Amino acid sequence: MMRLIPFIGRILFSLIFIVASFGHFSQGEIQWAAAQGVPLANVLVPLSGILALVGGLSILLGYHAKIGAWLIVIFLVPVTFMMHRFWGLPDPEMVPMQQIHFMKNISILGGALFFTYYGSGPISLGSSVRK
Repeated sequence: MMRLIPFIGRILFSLIFIVASFGHFSQGEIQWAAAQGVPLANVLVPLSGILALVGGLSILLGYHAKIGAWLIVIFLVPVTFMMHRFWGLPDPEMVPMQQIHFMKNISILGGALFFTYYGSGPISLGSSVRK
């Protein structure tokens, strides 16, 4: 039964990336990112969607999960610092919301780094568990 825990954890961890990745191909999300100062948003936002989708699926399936986790790290670092800059916002009502999103991403980044080290665990297409 304990062998299910890493599998369930991978499912829960990867869902946010898989589900959210599809929005990265919408014109609305691209325009919002451009308004936040993301350079070449029409290229970088869909690229970030690909990183999130491939990384999320890799972790979900446990197939090259360490590489997938690095893709999530590569996705999260610029997204967190570009899209959730809570410092210096002109609208003080937006500060708490963006700070929550920033800290959520920092926490998820910690989980992704954990996967880069330990891999997918049991019940995966490529059990890569560091012993």
